[in-house]
Amino acid sequence: MGSNGPRIRIIEYAVTAAALLLCPETLHADQGGGSFWFPGQFASLAAVQQTPGWALGVIYYHSSVAAAGSAAAAREILTGRIPTTVNVDLNLSLNGRADLVALTPSYTFATPVLGGQLAVGMSGQYGRAAASIAGTLTAIAGPIVVTRTGVLEGSLSSYGDLAPSAQLLWNYGVNNYMAYVTGNIPVGDYDPMRLPNIGLGHGAIDIGGAYTYLDQTAGVEFSGVAGFTYNFKNPDTQYRSGIDFHFDWGASHFLTKQLFVGVAGYAYQQITDDSGQNPILGGFRSRIFGVGPQIGYSFPVGDMQGFLGLRGYGEFGAANRPSGWNTWLTFTTSPTAPAAIAPAKHLVLK
Repeated sequence: MGSNGPRIRIIEYAVTAAALLLCPETLHADQGGGSFWFPGQFASLAAVQQTPGWALGVIYYHSSVAAAGSAAAAREILTGRIPTTVNVDLNLSLNGRADLVALTPSYTFATPVLGGQLAVGMSGQYGRAAASIAGTLTAIAGPIVVTRTGVLEGSLSSYGDLAPSAQLLWNYGVNNYMAYVTGNIPVGDYDPMRLPNIGLGHGAIDIGGAYTYLDQTAGVEFSGVAGFTYNFKNPDTQYRSGIDFHFDWGASHFLTKQLFVGVAGYAYQQITDDSGQNPILGGFRSRIFGVGPQIGYSFPVGDMQGFLGLRGYGEFGAANRPSGWNTWLTFTTSPTAPAAIAPAKHLVLK
């Protein structure tokens, strides 16, 4: 092999090390591009009070995402007594798809708490996720170039984590306010060596608030929900995602007392760096925006109140996170509201 033999082996070691970046835990910020908070889970009527009693929400969530990018770095590698500088270029493309069904039973108390209405709930999910990653890794040291290509793919049908939540809601005429806290209990199906996962693999806590302007006489509404997510360290990977900020919004017009149409959107921005990732990736903060149409319809279900809602989002402005499109089909049953408009409750997908 001559004098180039050790150098080629050094480059191949560098390529092998860089191949670890194909692992979905380090491919994107928020540990594979997935976060505790599902952008878009809140939309119109987010802060409107509910009729006291038990309610059940069912949601079908579908997403299709893709991502492509590169990471490059140069570092000193010392093998035996032969030092060399190896430039590693990583070019990846990712495709992912998820079909999830979430159930959220909740209870709204009739007795006021802090002058508002208290609602508590628990969300769980089951579904299927599939993903594939294709990558090309190139290492260069002087005149020596080594290239490796590979494809990773997999699918999984299983159960996800649990997400308890509590909300306090206040109403002052057309102005409605809400404060919430929720979190992730990592009991879902998760394997750090598997490409797709339904479980997140770590705990999290999310706090925030919402405002809804609702003029039932004019039939107009606007809602905004803002919050922050603190992520705990993943014990399997020793990786911790940074703090996330998210803002979901919706605006609608009631065509009748039961039917509304409108638009919804979201903004998601990671505001602190990840830790535990490969230094090649830097702070690796993620970002995504989405916007799309929505429609909702309220109707009686026996002696209960039903709500059926559909909204879809097209994503843009992604950074360190896959992007594409997603849809939310929501069905909720709750006690019959004395008011003419029965608002849609929202599910917490985790």
